Amino acid sequence: MFLNIKQGLAGGLAAVFIWLLISPLSSPAFYVHSQDEEKISRFGEYKGYSEPAYDSWVRTSQYLTMRDGVRIAIDVIRPAKGGKVAEEKLPVIWSHNRYRRASLSDGKIYSVVDSPLYQSFIRYGYILANADVRRSGASFGTWTGIFTPEESRDAYEITEWLASQPWCDGNVGMFGGSYLGITQLMAASTRPPHLKAIFPLVALFDLYGIAYHNGVFFDDFIRTWSDLTMELDKTPGVAPVDGEDGEALLRAALEEHAGNRRLIDIFTPLRFRDSRDEATGARPYYDWQPAGYIREINESGIPMYVWGGWFDSFTKDCILIYRNFAGPKRLVMGAWSHSPRDPEIGREEYTLAITEALRWFDRWLKGIPNGIMDEPPVQYQLMKGPKQNEWRSATQWPVADAVEVPYYFGGGPSGNVPTVNDGVLETIPPKDDAGRDEYRTDYTTTSGKTSRWDNAVDGGFDYGDMTENDRKGLTYTTPPLEESLNVTGHPLAHLWVSSTAEDGDFFVYLEEVDAQGASHYVSEGAIKVSHRALSEPYYDNLGLPFHRSHADDAQSLKPGRTVELVFDLQPTSNLFDAGNRVRITVVAADVDNALPVSQDPPPGVTVYRGKKMASYISLPVVGAKAEEAVKPDEQIVGEAGFSMAIALLMVGIVILVIVFVVWMRRRFRK
Repeated sequence: MFLNIKQGLAGGLAAVFIWLLISPLSSPAFYVHSQDEEKISRFGEYKGYSEPAYDSWVRTSQYLTMRDGVRIAIDVIRPAKGGKVAEEKLPVIWSHNRYRRASLSDGKIYSVVDSPLYQSFIRYGYILANADVRRSGASFGTWTGIFTPEESRDAYEITEWLASQPWCDGNVGMFGGSYLGITQLMAASTRPPHLKAIFPLVALFDLYGIAYHNGVFFDDFIRTWSDLTMELDKTPGVAPVDGEDGEALLRAALEEHAGNRRLIDIFTPLRFRDSRDEATGARPYYDWQPAGYIREINESGIPMYVWGGWFDSFTKDCILIYRNFAGPKRLVMGAWSHSPRDPEIGREEYTLAITEALRWFDRWLKGIPNGIMDEPPVQYQLMKGPKQNEWRSATQWPVADAVEVPYYFGGGPSGNVPTVNDGVLETIPPKDDAGRDEYRTDYTTTSGKTSRWDNAVDGGFDYGDMTENDRKGLTYTTPPLEESLNVTGHPLAHLWVSSTAEDGDFFVYLEEVDAQGASHYVSEGAIKVSHRALSEPYYDNLGLPFHRSHADDAQSLKPGRTVELVFDLQPTSNLFDAGNRVRITVVAADVDNALPVSQDPPPGVTVYRGKKMASYISLPVVGAKAEEAVKPDEQIVGEAGFSMAIALLMVGIVILVIVFVVWMRRRFRK
């Protein structure tokens, strides 16, 4: 759940990885601007509005005592010039950190300032602060849960303490990714008076939607995060605070961490959104997440710059954060994962993040009128071929010019790949009710061990060719596209299914098949059959289907009964090249990412694709023809409406004829 957790284990921070990716940016040429240069402030480019006045920094570390006596370890890093710390009051940017505010390795302390991204803040006149959340790092306490109200109240106190210091000008912002992004939202929910702007990167919004996506338990993601954080909590490597008693205090803090709970142990029995944690009495999927505090976050009015990626674990969450926040805001969605492993992609992302963060904090913490709020609020990358991605802007999300085009599941063969059924995908709706595909659940199907979920917990990111997984499932593939297809938004799956079992999981993958036959991952969605009931969302869910997943909503499936499953896939912006194909793959397990509902023998499932039970994927297509943008029920209504219009027209003509005849008779009588 964080960028490079293991860096803490190795004696560094996520900042070390960033340093390796963009170390060329740390050269003096990167920071120095000519005093005579013109002022430019636009997305991805910024110069002339502020200058890098500092060349070094001074770091101190201490404990802050919270309202309940718990001591929180915090680093403060102040800009300096020629080794002399800045005397003027400056704004502060801080992070609330679950992964060690500073690490100690071979006698050297590594902190956030080892990243050129954070160095840029220092050079441009921002004080940095980084605090270990309670019960982690060098802070005291025993960890009982994630993003708890106690942790959020700490953020309030830390913010106000920073604002009150003689070296702070009273303006405080927050910055950071993943856990460090989520803690910004939780801090905003407490409405600190001096928190003036936040910049959450790759942050979570709906905790249940990540752990139990529509009821499907993504246990590998949660288990791996639990193991990594437990290792951080109990092993040497965290830096002590300053002072002679720093080491002794650190040992005392680590002793308290020995009782920390594992998140996997907390979440495994909490299968429903309204489940209650017996140890704390909390309902984690309401009480320990930003979605549960959207009213308070909106009341804070704190300007928010949301940063996400199309292959992140929290892709939809970033968009939900943006949509649900009512204050000044910006959204960036790039063609990257949670923790990009490709140096070129990583360099692009972090270079852009440096630029945009400086623009954002200059505007809101220093009051520099750089025009950032005069631009379109949404910037996103349309993904094309390798390294050909294109930045686009929009005034809203979903984008205004996208229309929903249904692509129906049809009988095969497509002749493209030998799968269980090798079905076709087409925009023409089925004409009869006979279509169906039989499938025996295969528990070896997987989206791989380097998925978007693995990448979020320090794993690699490489889906590779999905064809092998496709062969084990049901596939529906279009013919080669005659022209490029721009899919930008939230794909929506409609599956009519039945099963020999009372419950089960369904996974749907959206893929692009190239001219060589390799199938490339684009997006995915999942649902547990017993969680199929639709409800009204308690936040803005972009008009997408919402599965409340309370215990009372669960519905087992009678063997042989047919039901419709409606759920959205992760949002995307992908240009399917002309000559390539669009493929939908349906399987009933993702063994490397989600806990399988194993049954022996594996249940048989049926996917229906007839006229009355038409399974299809609705794709948000930019540039689609109006006649293509018709949903099945709308099409039926359209056909009926056309027939009705013809009938009314005929009736109208008859009436006009009668009126005319009557008028003529009266005229001749006169």
